[in-house]
Amino acid sequence: MTLPYFEVDVPTRSTAQPGLEGVHVFTGRADSRSAAVRIAHEVYNAARAAREAGLEIPHDRPDGWGACGYRPGWELDWPAAIVGRWNNPYSWGRTADDGDFDL
Repeated sequence: MTLPYFEVDVPTRSTAQPGLEGVHVFTGRADSRSAAVRIAHEVYNAARAAREAGLEIPHDRPDGWGACGYRPGWELDWPAAIVGRWNNPYSWGRTADDGDFDL
């Protein structure tokens, strides 16, 4: 059985420029929402550690999670993360509970 894809949206703010905010988005396969947040946090920590050590950021773990970059000076608010099943907006197959599409 293939695990579902999740999206974890983590609010972030600049420590260098007060008032500058955003959202860091992570996606990948997991067996639950809590596992998705845990894995996203692991991926972020690995990207941060690699960048701080002067190494290339690891990409594409076997479970589909990865980081494409790391932005120093930005603080992620993990307790405020929002997690849910990921819907590909370009796909014909959408999850049944998205509520925005009728046939």
